[in-house]
Amino acid sequence: MRGYKVHYVPGWDCHGLPIELKALSEVKGAENLSPMEIRQRAREFAEKAIEKQKSAFIRWGVMADWANCYRTFDPKYEANQLRVFYKMYDKGFIYQDYKPVFWSPSAKTALAEAELEYNEQHVSRSVYMKFPLLKSPPKLTSMIDGSSPASVLVWTTQPWTVPANQAVCYMPDSTYSVVKCTTTGEYFILAADRVESTAAVLDTQFEVLSTCKGVDLADGSCAHPTIPGRVSPLLPANHVTMAKGTGLVHTAPAHGMEDYSVASHHQLPTDCLVDEGGFFTEAAGPELQNKNVLEEGNEAVIQMLQAAGSLLKEEKYVHSYPYDWRTKKPMIIRASKQWFVNTASVKAAAQEVLKKVKVVPTSAVNRMLEMLDRRTFWCISRQRCWGVPIPVFYRKNTGECLINSETITDVIKIVEQQGTDAWWTLPIEQLLSKEAVAKAGGHDVLDYVKGRDVLDIWFDSGTSWAHVLEGSEQRADTYLEGKDQLGGWFQSSLLTSVAARKKAPYKTLVVHGFTLGEKGEKMSKSIGNVVDPDVVINGGEDHTRDPPYGADVLRWWVAESNVFTEVLVGPVVLNAARDDINKLRNTLRFMLGNMAGFNPETDSIPASEMYIVDQYMLHLLQGYGSKVTEAYKEYDYSKVVRLLQAFCSRNLSNFYFSIIKDRLYCEEEKDPKRRSCQTVLAEALDVVVRSFAPILPHLAEEVFQHLPYKKDSEGVFRTGWINANSAWKKPGIEEAIEGACAMRDSFLGSISGKNALEYEVIIVIEPGLLFELMEALQAEETSSVSQLNEIMMASQTTLLSELPKETPTDANIIKGTFLINLEGGDIREESSYKVIALPVAKAKCPRCRRYTSNSASTPCPRCLKVMAGKGSV
Repeated sequence: MRGYKVHYVPGWDCHGLPIELKALSEVKGAENLSPMEIRQRAREFAEKAIEKQKSAFIRWGVMADWANCYRTFDPKYEANQLRVFYKMYDKGFIYQDYKPVFWSPSAKTALAEAELEYNEQHVSRSVYMKFPLLKSPPKLTSMIDGSSPASVLVWTTQPWTVPANQAVCYMPDSTYSVVKCTTTGEYFILAADRVESTAAVLDTQFEVLSTCKGVDLADGSCAHPTIPGRVSPLLPANHVTMAKGTGLVHTAPAHGMEDYSVASHHQLPTDCLVDEGGFFTEAAGPELQNKNVLEEGNEAVIQMLQAAGSLLKEEKYVHSYPYDWRTKKPMIIRASKQWFVNTASVKAAAQEVLKKVKVVPTSAVNRMLEMLDRRTFWCISRQRCWGVPIPVFYRKNTGECLINSETITDVIKIVEQQGTDAWWTLPIEQLLSKEAVAKAGGHDVLDYVKGRDVLDIWFDSGTSWAHVLEGSEQRADTYLEGKDQLGGWFQSSLLTSVAARKKAPYKTLVVHGFTLGEKGEKMSKSIGNVVDPDVVINGGEDHTRDPPYGADVLRWWVAESNVFTEVLVGPVVLNAARDDINKLRNTLRFMLGNMAGFNPETDSIPASEMYIVDQYMLHLLQGYGSKVTEAYKEYDYSKVVRLLQAFCSRNLSNFYFSIIKDRLYCEEEKDPKRRSCQTVLAEALDVVVRSFAPILPHLAEEVFQHLPYKKDSEGVFRTGWINANSAWKKPGIEEAIEGACAMRDSFLGSISGKNALEYEVIIVIEPGLLFELMEALQAEETSSVSQLNEIMMASQTTLLSELPKETPTDANIIKGTFLINLEGGDIREESSYKVIALPVAKAKCPRCRRYTSNSASTPCPRCLKVMAGKGSV
């Protein structure tokens, strides 16, 4: 509407676990399907969902290039994604490594942090256990004499990780105590700050024998509590906290990010004893093999600690714990060989670029910067088959990976023609050329196998810029999504674009909140309080319970809400939205109804020849248009709605419409006075309709179809934006009309609730600026047809500079003042006025209903003149 060609290309993220799981949930024996059967079913499911969603979006009035949508399983999209992958790999941003990652046993795949949700009420079986000292730290030898057994005290919420223990960590700068248990006589080492709380939990008392610094624990070692012969050294680490536990941390490098860092630094083993389904492997020993680590495996480890005499206490511990956001099942941390984006090396550049992006609301940018700050790596490999394959080959005998410019060029060429199904359907000889193998120093293509991992769907969607934006330099003007995408699509798009081409993919981010139930509760299918947009528009099965509101009510609700926070929806909110639109329709209906027989091209009156109140309305209209335009630029749709409602109710319905009815209905059809207000109504209708068209497109087009003078119009969306003429702006005119309105309010207040036409009003103003302004509205002393009388809404108005001598003694004289402020404050003058309301002496005109007739049976002089002009008596 504002003269730009808009490229809004809708797209669907089609890969990933949610679709795969949903497609397979309808199949018996899904675990026996081949990768290609799974991919086929997932694709069919995605295609059906896309068609359903697309028709819903079109019904909602979303304007887009619906014939040219993108889907992430389109061959060209997949090929572009692989190009970005290789570019990032070639620049060193993508690498393969063996380290702990978030792992979903329920989905049998690694996940990135953005795919987790946290259950604040998760219950873990936490244990306090002892690791017997094998070698006392040299600095503590004098304190621990060997007369009683000594151990370090350790607490963990994940007992199943104990078999993978390789060390016990302490905080070098903290203070530790050697204590004697008054119950058993044993010696324990733990943090000084945790002595009292730990003794209380263990239902005993500790006698503090001595204290030392964490560094004094160096070079000590313990016996592993469940594996005879294994030694767990005491090692320094900065991740140890004193908030909970004992200040000594059980360290299992395969199951913790910080633990892994300690292991890397000290060259400790990082063997993982847990398989992809979350079961202990054969390497964990016969007592644990094939047991689920979060269930019976956890119990078995606790029993082993009990049997070894290492378990001091088990208790339930409620805490925040990561769950797979799709399967809603608990996660574990598990070391495995995965592909990663080295976000540590790209995030500084990403943060700098992000600071130059306009973010609406501005508070969201800091959250995203913080999220980037915390992100050291991004795991992008998934152990599933519905997705874009990581285009890497592995040497059978060494596991060494093969990817270079030749291999990737060949794979991309095939994918562009056949899609990524080819990775599963074609033999390796057709995917990997002899030349590429030779370049890598290999001999035979058959020495290699295809990789079986697919790319994370955040990499999938995060490379949409590479497909949608034309040319390597282009950026999107706007990305719009929910606040959860600050760690998802917004972030993955930024990281891939900065890594591949050193720039953000967007100039503006618009970040909205979530929809909640009417009482502020989260929407949940299990509670049954989810509001379906299609039911809002078309109604439910029972229209008395779920009435059809139509698309515009749904759109109005969105626009009037502060979408940058949480938004409430329900019957009360939707009924209010419908009422708001009905009020707006009534305003539009009044304007349309008075357009009959009016053609703006031939019947309009120039602004300079209009009534002053009409010029005043054009002045307000110009200001309204400017404010609305600014609000749209800031994506502040709720401000647009507030401006629209205020203008329509306060300026149009309550003020302008009420005073011009006499001119519209009683003056001669082509009288310039009547044409003057019709000109304003035509302009107001055009400005108002264009101002709400982006929010209520169906209503806007409906109005344009009913305009009597725009029969061949191309409609509201192809004929430009608000055209409020800058010449309409006349700040000085405000003082005249607002001064008159102040006196009208005094008059109407004095006759509270009675019909103003039953009165004549006398206005007395001392000579000065205010009197001159009122004289511009009524040149003669007394008039029933002047501009001033129209505003007063009385049957007759008299304008005087002093109180008339014949004023009745019992007359109700209302006094008031009005401050005139002209030329930006250079001219300021406060004037006082008096208003007297007197019952009219004349009869009621049967035509215009004003009390201006000499007899109740004959029209007033003005009406007689109009009727004579029409040739009627």
